Amino acid sequence: MSNLEEEKLILKGLAENDKQAIETIYRSNYAMIQAFILNNSGSQDDARDIFQEAMIVLYEKARTESFELSSQIKTYIYSVCRRLWLKRLSQMQRFSGHLEHIEESVPVEEDIESHEKKNADFILMETAMSKIGEPCKSLLDAYYIQKKHMQEIAADFGYTNADNAKTQKYKCLMRLKKLFFAQYKNGQ
Repeated sequence: MSNLEEEKLILKGLAENDKQAIETIYRSNYAMIQAFILNNSGSQDDARDIFQEAMIVLYEKARTESFELSSQIKTYIYSVCRRLWLKRLSQMQRFSGHLEHIEESVPVEEDIESHEKKNADFILMETAMSKIGEPCKSLLDAYYIQKKHMQEIAADFGYTNADNAKTQKYKCLMRLKKLFFAQYKNGQ
């Protein structure tokens, strides 16, 4: 199923008040909106409010038969949230300067492109991690995710000392980089 078909199904689900469609939109977009609001003088509560307002706008649009989404859902939500937030900032008089110059400080397309690129890179890294195998996967997880010390890793994995564990971690990291960049090259 293509991305466009998938997005149309999600919109149809939203129009029919389908819980799974609503959750999909929320999971795929809320973090981006929260980051935008927090980086532009807002709070967690502001992010929730603005996102909820944008969901209502999208829901009402999706229910009209004439509505045809000409962009990705995430682009539409980002655009609506951005407008709502700028309007709120203007009303609260927190924003110093003129709204005409807002494009200079909040470049929408660059933010979305950057966000999409990071997501693609994370997916590539997940795939590389799944291919790296054991014990490398567990060792890198212990060091980078669980933040364990080398002495603890050496004991857990049966290495004679922390230096041997560090050497193995380095070899695993080089293997992971090789897998990641091989995928990255093939994807370009």
